[in-house]
Amino acid sequence: MLKSFNSLIQMMEAIPDEQAAIDHFTAIRWKNGAFCPHCGATRVYHFSNGRSHKCGECRRRFSIRVGTIFEDSKLPLRKWLLAIWLITSHKKGIASTQLAKDIGITQKSAWFVTQRLREAIRTQSFNRTLKGDVEADETFVGGKEKNKHAWQRTGGKQGGKGKIAVLGVLERDGELRTTITPNMGAKAVQAVIREHVETGANMLTDEHGSFVGLARDYTHLRVNHSAGEYVRHYCVHSNGIESVWALFKRQIIGTHHSLSPKHLSRYLGEMTWRFNLREMDEGERVNALLAQTSGRLTYKELIA
Repeated sequence: MLKSFNSLIQMMEAIPDEQAAIDHFTAIRWKNGAFCPHCGATRVYHFSNGRSHKCGECRRRFSIRVGTIFEDSKLPLRKWLLAIWLITSHKKGIASTQLAKDIGITQKSAWFVTQRLREAIRTQSFNRTLKGDVEADETFVGGKEKNKHAWQRTGGKQGGKGKIAVLGVLERDGELRTTITPNMGAKAVQAVIREHVETGANMLTDEHGSFVGLARDYTHLRVNHSAGEYVRHYCVHSNGIESVWALFKRQIIGTHHSLSPKHLSRYLGEMTWRFNLREMDEGERVNALLAQTSGRLTYKELIA
């Protein structure tokens, strides 16, 4: 049975035990009817314990967790719900060390939990093309040269040398798109913009050279940051997407402290998903993530 809640204490009261958590997840996953995760058949038998099911076609027995990120996890589903609440509710995410303390598991397990949740978030693609007033801005993610060991230093201080290039595109009062790019060259940057932004939209950027040429497909309006210009005529600016990058970097510095380049896209996807669902209530975001938990991520695959 699907429960309603809008605070952490309400969720714990609405889902007081493991069976209630299973029933809640079942109501979300099978909202259009029961199906077998092995063969997809809809003739499913339910055992009296409320936790086991059997397919009438392939005859295999399974639980509601099979075929989801929860499969083979020894954690109670109620603890998974707590983890989902924390990662979807906190604007800057939650560190695995803190999650381990909050739900009473090891840090290694907490890290695997958060990465599996980020894997589920990645399965949700935002495919609508952006239109109207759309801001674009680039940033670089990576540690400061002065904080690195001598053997890690690349010798560059400007232009993001030794860092990972990331591009963000934000529709004002709308959705966000973020991606890692191989570089900040015009070809790479504009390919992303043309993929996500409707032709004819108003593109608002700074003076970076990678945006030169957008005027062929868009109304391109720019502010010159190097000349101290940040807003022109009250509406020509890229402050919205710059605020997104400020939030993401606070997440890195304040919550996680450092990120592996290998997993950067997962953290970026987490922030983007949370930002795009920012108008939802807390409980709605929990249920939205529960609705997209299909697919598995093994620890071996994660660390490969």
